[in-house]
Amino acid sequence: MTNALLQIKIKQRLNKLASMDYDNIECWQIQEAFNKAQLEWIRKQMYGINIRKEGTEQSTGLIDDLRILLKSVSPQPINKKTFAEVTLPADYMYYVRTDVHAKSDCCPERRMTVYEVEEANMGLLLTSDTKGPSWEWAETLSTLVGDKLRVYTNDEFTITSLDLLYYRKPAYVAFNGCVDPSTGTVNTRDVVCEFKDDIAEILVDEAASILAGDIESLTQYQRLTQEVQNNS
Repeated sequence: MTNALLQIKIKQRLNKLASMDYDNIECWQIQEAFNKAQLEWIRKQMYGINIRKEGTEQSTGLIDDLRILLKSVSPQPINKKTFAEVTLPADYMYYVRTDVHAKSDCCPERRMTVYEVEEANMGLLLTSDTKGPSWEWAETLSTLVGDKLRVYTNDEFTITSLDLLYYRKPAYVAFNGCVDPSTGTVNTRDVVCEFKDDIAEILVDEAASILAGDIESLTQYQRLTQEVQNNS
């Protein structure tokens, strides 16, 4: 969907039939509302806060809707005494999984099974004979701390490589010639919505609903909100 069509569709849903009551909405307001709509829609799909009560990969439809946001990176891990860590990418949004390879003084490199756990439980898990990191069983634990991903080794082995799979942030839609309110600069190029057209239509309704709420247009807000719920 082009940015010109996106703006037309949003204004069409806000304006009364055959009128231009709300045609004076500025481009940066549409831009901000659409980008907010993207983030809200993605969060609903991740956590199952939608009419189907499904989250992330619970159906083939959701897998297809969100696949464009899946991304894999292979940062170089920094090994410390009891864990190795990497900095999360700048476009990181939601965690999916971690794949790691490790080696020890006695054995060649091997792939490890990684279990994501809560950082609050690491004190107990690291001292457990059955639940802590184990070279013998090729198992280890990972946690998220601030902007870091940690994979624990308990000083039994060394992480040699790490692959992080995650959901990235969607591309920030920008309109050519529109002022970016966050920076005060004028956009010099179009950045279009990267989602499929059927998803873009839902996001248009979501963005129009946000704008309708901002301008206190109750009828449009109620109708558009219901439309988004029916299609999410």
